Amino acid sequence: MEGSTRSVSAIRYSIVVPFYNEEANIAPLYVKMTTVMEALGEPYELVFVDDGSRDNTFKVLSDIYEHDRCVNLVRLRRNFGQTAGLKAGFDFAQGEIIISMDGDLQHDPEEIPRFLEKMEEGYDLVSGWRHARRDHWLMRQIPSRVANWMMAKLSGIELHDFGTTFKAYRREVIQEIQLYGELHRFIPALASSAGARIAEVPIVNLERKSGKSNYGIGRTIRVFLDLIMVKFLLDYSTRPLQLFGLLGMGGVGLGFVVATFLVYEKLVHRVPIMTEHGPLMLECNSSRWDCWVKLWPAPTTNRKTSRFIRCAK
Repeated sequence: MEGSTRSVSAIRYSIVVPFYNEEANIAPLYVKMTTVMEALGEPYELVFVDDGSRDNTFKVLSDIYEHDRCVNLVRLRRNFGQTAGLKAGFDFAQGEIIISMDGDLQHDPEEIPRFLEKMEEGYDLVSGWRHARRDHWLMRQIPSRVANWMMAKLSGIELHDFGTTFKAYRREVIQEIQLYGELHRFIPALASSAGARIAEVPIVNLERKSGKSNYGIGRTIRVFLDLIMVKFLLDYSTRPLQLFGLLGMGGVGLGFVVATFLVYEKLVHRVPIMTEHGPLMLECNSSRWDCWVKLWPAPTTNRKTSRFIRCAK
């Protein structure tokens, strides 16, 4: 990872934007962001992260960096994914309040003041809510609604939209959260477990005007798998023995029940345990490499005989 930062004292706001093959969207997004941030009249920085883009994204970002002292630039050596890109930006950010956005122009910078107004009310995290989405209904909207419903139930946080990148954080909150996989979608749940106060503001979900979406059904499947991991982190990250110990006690209990049953069969019904419930035995002829499995009991009435089944090598 390579980073280029400028030392600016008392930065109030940091805007973190990861880019991956978004060369056509950078310039219009940058213009909108600078217009909004300069109108606020507070010291700010723009932290742009190139997540291993294969087009001219880094060149466009470098040109902006050279001409604007409010811009800091981070470049990842390869494409690590959105979570890693956001984490790199969060680590470089110096502002008291950090705002994250997508680089595809589907988030409107003019809505940033609404996030900041909510933060001034004392919240530690403000999440956007795409109440009128314009994504593909089958590939994006339905999986997103199911995932949001499950995450709300698992975390106990009443949010409509966990997945949007458009969020505002207090720096001390977001920089303490370890992000990997696709966990950027579940930051509200992780922050809530640390006692963060969370709010939500409706946002407009704009249509992508250029470039190609990097989302697909494969990422949706990974999100559902991450739901399981997040549930474990929320409930057992500080007390894992309560989960694994419970599973271990269940295994011990099951073994005790089986052993009790076998002792009962042996002592009460005089059942020959090794004959009736003996394990499989594997016999191999080393000269011919023919393997046979010997099974008990024999299917015949004569208990002195055994049945052999040949195993293909």
